[in-house]
Amino acid sequence: MTGTAEGPVGTQFRDFNDADADTVDRIALAAFAEFEGRYDDWPAMVADIGAMSHLAEAGEIIVAETDGHISGAVAYIPPHQPKADYFDPEWPAIRMLVVDPAYRGAGIGRALTEACIDRARRDRSREIALHTSPIMTIAMPMYRRMGFRFVRDTAPIHGVVYGVYVKNLE
Repeated sequence: MTGTAEGPVGTQFRDFNDADADTVDRIALAAFAEFEGRYDDWPAMVADIGAMSHLAEAGEIIVAETDGHISGAVAYIPPHQPKADYFDPEWPAIRMLVVDPAYRGAGIGRALTEACIDRARRDRSREIALHTSPIMTIAMPMYRRMGFRFVRDTAPIHGVVYGVYVKNLE
């Protein structure tokens, strides 16, 4: 995605730039704050989440802007780029989909996911993967409605169960 793309009313999608880093990291922390009591090592989880902008080193971060404010972001990790061992190296992966709590319910998360799917098609991938947890009660059903299917469990992350989900793009 070069330039911008139109999404939900008042929202545009564009490529991340270095000036976005602090805001994207802050939104990631705000998006995960509701799960604080669920992880057994919250400080370690915060350190990971609060460094979302570093995913730009291995992939492409897509930023949602609503009325001039960053409202969400997601990382797209292309095929054959470094990623967790539970992903097939050929799969592109969706990582750290986050929406600022103030902007939830407007379709931004779904649009960011679709932007990753568009990039996977651009890369001629047959499938796209992500990992998520049942505690993500908004994201999990959205991914299922979008056609992602469970593939396998992963090791828990700080005590929380996660699984790998894949969507066929053919």
